[in-house]
Amino acid sequence: MRGSAILAAAVTLIWVLVYVGTQVLADPALPMLPTLGLGLFLTIGAVLGYPSALRGATGRRRQRPVSPREVEVSRGVRDLAAAGRSMPLRAGLTPEAARRTCELLRPMLSGDAVSITDREQILAYVGPGADHHREGAQMQTSAAPRTIARGKTQVVRDRASVGCRTTDCEVTSAVIVPLRVGSRVIGTLGVYQAETEIPPRRLVEDMAAMLSLHLELAELDREKQLATDARLNALRAQINPHFLFNILNTIASKARTRPDEARELLLRLSEFFRYAVRQEGHYAEFAQEYYFVRTYVSLEQARFGDRLKVRYDIDPQVLTTRVPVLMIQPLVENAVKHGIAGKPAGGTVHLRARVDPLARTTSIRVSDDGVGMAPEVLAKMADSARELRGLDSIQEDPSHAGVGLQNITERLNSLFGDRYDLSISTPRSGGTVVELTIPLR
Repeated sequence: MRGSAILAAAVTLIWVLVYVGTQVLADPALPMLPTLGLGLFLTIGAVLGYPSALRGATGRRRQRPVSPREVEVSRGVRDLAAAGRSMPLRAGLTPEAARRTCELLRPMLSGDAVSITDREQILAYVGPGADHHREGAQMQTSAAPRTIARGKTQVVRDRASVGCRTTDCEVTSAVIVPLRVGSRVIGTLGVYQAETEIPPRRLVEDMAAMLSLHLELAELDREKQLATDARLNALRAQINPHFLFNILNTIASKARTRPDEARELLLRLSEFFRYAVRQEGHYAEFAQEYYFVRTYVSLEQARFGDRLKVRYDIDPQVLTTRVPVLMIQPLVENAVKHGIAGKPAGGTVHLRARVDPLARTTSIRVSDDGVGMAPEVLAKMADSARELRGLDSIQEDPSHAGVGLQNITERLNSLFGDRYDLSISTPRSGGTVVELTIPLR
């Protein structure tokens, strides 16, 4: 604001001087056109020259010498930022990740040698002394176990305090910092020196804190993966015993009158369980899930007969996409058990699947024209995934569609976060519609 006022004052002064010089002092006065031209020329020169003068003065005021300490801090900050983006320990405290981390940190921390250990052994050691500080061996120094036992940083400045078992070890000083996950000490980061001075304690502690954060994130990833695996295993074990009992009764009833049909049903039942139990990983091709659904439907049709009809509307492009394992069959089972089974005249289940290449999503829609859901149950499902978890307590109530939906929702949260959409509705015409949209894989 101050600079603008100065410039405005200068322009005003220019025009006053031009007027006085050309109209008052000059005899005769200059015509209007030359007067305006002179004023514009001087104004443009002032406007163009003003920022250069201002920058020059400001630039001279801002120049000052930079201390070596500031250079070191600036470089350390850049190194820490770079390390944070590429830290291998994000995958966990493994020997391979530890070695790559030591190789990355050695020039950053200006250490002759860098070591990472767990609570018992050396995971990685890079630098002088690697001949006896071997990966996978017991810790050779007394300082590292002392750091783990006390849970505090150890700064040692002589060979005796380092306490290496090898008497001619080149290491003479060290900074050793505990690595933590929460409140637990799970290892150490050690920076060892043979000739140069030890690095600043604060720098090593900051790096250890960053490594600890990455290790905590890695542990959270492992726990998340275990939880996801547990949900999938629970879904595999959640195959309704009533479904199995009814199918076995159907097979037994046909064993004498229609032995060939009973044998075919038994083969399909074995295929059903084989796929449910042996499928590995969290994703499978839609074609496999589709075949699994058709196997399930054929078993239910043997029990319900003409009361159960199923219509398939599958886009061929969907067949090669990958979808979560055991995700579609529970939705179809809900439609059969809670929609069609309770309707004396039976009904029809529709399975529709599409791919949207522009939005890069796969959409799956399961609908039925059965008895539908009670409004209060539908409201609970529509509120949030958290309320959906509460449906387990009423899972045997035939008025709702709770079979596997809790598990499905939790698995979708684990696999996709907020990048999926699951909606359940009851149209005015009756029945239930479940629509699932997931990222295209």
